[in-house]
Amino acid sequence: MEIVLIICGLLLMLLGLAGSFLPVLPGPLTSWLGLLVLSYADGVTISTAFLVVTFIIALIIFILDYIIPIAGTKRFGGSKSGMIGTSLGLVVGLFSPIPFGIVIGPFVGALIGELMHKNDVNRATKAAFGSFIGFVSSTFLKFIIAVVYLGLFISKVIHHSGSWI
Repeated sequence: MEIVLIICGLLLMLLGLAGSFLPVLPGPLTSWLGLLVLSYADGVTISTAFLVVTFIIALIIFILDYIIPIAGTKRFGGSKSGMIGTSLGLVVGLFSPIPFGIVIGPFVGALIGELMHKNDVNRATKAAFGSFIGFVSSTFLKFIIAVVYLGLFISKVIHHSGSWI
């Protein structure tokens, strides 16, 4: 049974890594599920406090993933229209069949939102760039957390592998 739990946990870890780049999957939360599954394997000691702390971190990253691109738009001089455009572009990009739609969507959304607010191409481009920076930042943050959770997973498996032999 332990090997099944380890394999399922590892698959969730790998999905979590993929979810760092694919917005369809909540990366760190999926990785956290891998830790949770591993905690049910005999011989693996993962405390409830550890699971709670790692869950809270994953949840915070999940929430920040939606806030950071909007904050990037605002930080680079975007208006409320630009922030709304960023959010709408994120959703449209998510479901768009074009390659890299999730990257292009927030940028184009912020650009259109700013151009509708004030017909100032420089301001709109700057806000759209802020949206892109926000997206890249949140993706990097999700990836780092997913890698850390994978490292924790591997260390727990290696540490307790002797009890399964």
